[in-house]
Amino acid sequence: MPSPFCLLPSLPAVSHLPEASAWLHEHGLQPFLDEVRAERLSEVDRIADHIELSLTELLSRADEEIGRAAAEVEKNAQGAEGRMAQAETRHTELQARRDRRRQELQQQRSLTLQAVERITSILVLPHPERGSPEIRNLRSDPVTEATAMRVVMEHERSLGRKVEDVHEQDLGYDITSLDLKSGDLRLIEIKGIGAAEGSVMLSPNELKVATDRRDCYWLYVVTHCNTKPQLREPIRDPARLEWVKVTKVAHYHIDTRSLV
Repeated sequence: MPSPFCLLPSLPAVSHLPEASAWLHEHGLQPFLDEVRAERLSEVDRIADHIELSLTELLSRADEEIGRAAAEVEKNAQGAEGRMAQAETRHTELQARRDRRRQELQQQRSLTLQAVERITSILVLPHPERGSPEIRNLRSDPVTEATAMRVVMEHERSLGRKVEDVHEQDLGYDITSLDLKSGDLRLIEIKGIGAAEGSVMLSPNELKVATDRRDCYWLYVVTHCNTKPQLREPIRDPARLEWVKVTKVAHYHIDTRSLV
């Protein structure tokens, strides 16, 4: 069978050079490991802070409930001993939950580079249709994105939630939003549209995270970013929606009219 590369008039000279494994490890793999480790530790620390805040608050409430039940026991109130037992069980469960999550997060801090094996080499060429409108429209619009981020962060803060901007860390979402009273955590991906309607795109990484964290992943869409920004009703668990896979450039999109 003839090589598929015969369709190309010629290959760059670099395609015929021997593999530079040592250079790849020093300048590619090790920096990649360091970057991933830093991101992992940052995310683990952030989640650990959220867990400590929420579970400490819940444990404090459980302590208060035990105190009230103990006072009722001293007064020989009817059913007080049962309420006391329930409160103590709840407190024990919360402590075990916190200890378990601490242990899990500690394990997630370990990250090493092992069993790396080169399977193939890839020659990356410019997209043949990079000048077409379809491909050009996939480029980000910093102004629209900044407007959408501002609107959503202001909205979340107005609800008394603790908000953190993580959009530059490539975590698969743009901000975290934590309700300090209930412990509810939202991982929020923000999409901005300049007009009233349009397509919303998820990258493969964003859809993967949305699928993995369906319990707390949210999609917030802000339309009219070029005029008077409007925040649409937030979408919980957007992975459940029927996203259309685009194979020319790997991403997923959905029309805003389907966000119900």
